Amino acid sequence: MSVFGVFGARYRGFRVLDLAALAVLLVLALGSYAFKTLAGEQTAGEQDVQAQIVQEQKRIRLLQAEIAHLEDPGRIERLSTQYLGLAPIQPKQEVTAADLPRLAAAAPAKPDPAAMAKAEADTAEDGPVEDATAPAPTLTLTPAAPAPPKAATTKP
Repeated sequence: MSVFGVFGARYRGFRVLDLAALAVLLVLALGSYAFKTLAGEQTAGEQDVQAQIVQEQKRIRLLQAEIAHLEDPGRIERLSTQYLGLAPIQPKQEVTAADLPRLAAAAPAKPDPAAMAKAEADTAEDGPVEDATAPAPTLTLTPAAPAPPKAATTKP
């Protein structure tokens, strides 16, 4: 049998060449369907990821706006005055490096630990003793005076 004889051979009434072409056609059709399905799934996955990115960008912008609000110097100043009783530093509270030795000499001396132990033993039956090791405050903060209302100015 020759090589060209295969093209003319028949199997159950069909030529072998026709059966081979039909098989190739079915494989191509099923393959293209499978690739199209996979591509559609990838596209849907990409759209989901894009939607998540957009949501995260919105969340980031919201958090940045919240940080800007929380870090607003006017808000921090208002809250520190209202709740902590803090005020801006007065000129009399500012010191230079040359004034530091004078302030250190004026600060109360730290008590001797042995003397403290003896004092605690002497006053143990009288009640609790204040903590003598706590540092004494050197500067006191004064509450801020309410700011005067701003006058309205108009441009001529």
